[in-house]
Amino acid sequence: MFELLKKIKQQNTFAPLATDMHCHLLPGVDDGSSNIKETIACLKILATLGFNKVYFTPHFQAHYPNTEDDIEQRFSELKKKIAESGVEGLPEIAGISGEYRFDANYERKAGEGRLLPLPGKKMLCELSLHRSDYKPFESWKRYIDMGYTLILAHPERYPYINIHSTFVAEARKMGILFQVNILSLNGFYGDAAQHKGFEYIRNGLSEYLGTDTHNLRYANALMETAGNREVKKIMKKYTFFNNKL
Repeated sequence: MFELLKKIKQQNTFAPLATDMHCHLLPGVDDGSSNIKETIACLKILATLGFNKVYFTPHFQAHYPNTEDDIEQRFSELKKKIAESGVEGLPEIAGISGEYRFDANYERKAGEGRLLPLPGKKMLCELSLHRSDYKPFESWKRYIDMGYTLILAHPERYPYINIHSTFVAEARKMGILFQVNILSLNGFYGDAAQHKGFEYIRNGLSEYLGTDTHNLRYANALMETAGNREVKKIMKKYTFFNNKL
């Protein structure tokens, strides 16, 4: 079932992070990995780039109405199959969490059912990539009052938000942490996201970096990003909190 994976050149560019806290490699649950073979191939690449621990964060949103029970069951089955495959050199699959959407079409109200947070009650969340009419602050405050620390995924990708916006100022005042996508730094999502990604980091507004790996196209792009000179400078100059997860 599992053919030998091609040997990949080791690049430890992201070793200081140690942990990837944002990826979509649980097969068949959202727009991420389609099967276990692809998941293993992506994990192999993450290991060669310096990651030794990975948290899976499938989408929880209107388009992918996943349930925590189903996600946990799928995660347990996947870990068993990977162990049985005998493939070596993979990062530790440390846990299952979620990327929770807050928008006009989907909003998980605080206290409504259980969540799958990252360690330390950290909740990875995202907004719509298009609609700017929804403001999440009231909902976010409810989670903060319940003891959660919210991490906003890829703020650089929202075209209606920039580093000098009142949105960013309000979010930071509330204690919202930010996570920039590594691929943004190599232009994977376009010039605007690339510019803003570096801007967030250089202004001390990105506590985390995430791969947001969905499939092999993303993983191959990560290998290219690992060789980017400016990305290497970022990794040497700035400190991120990934390795505390």
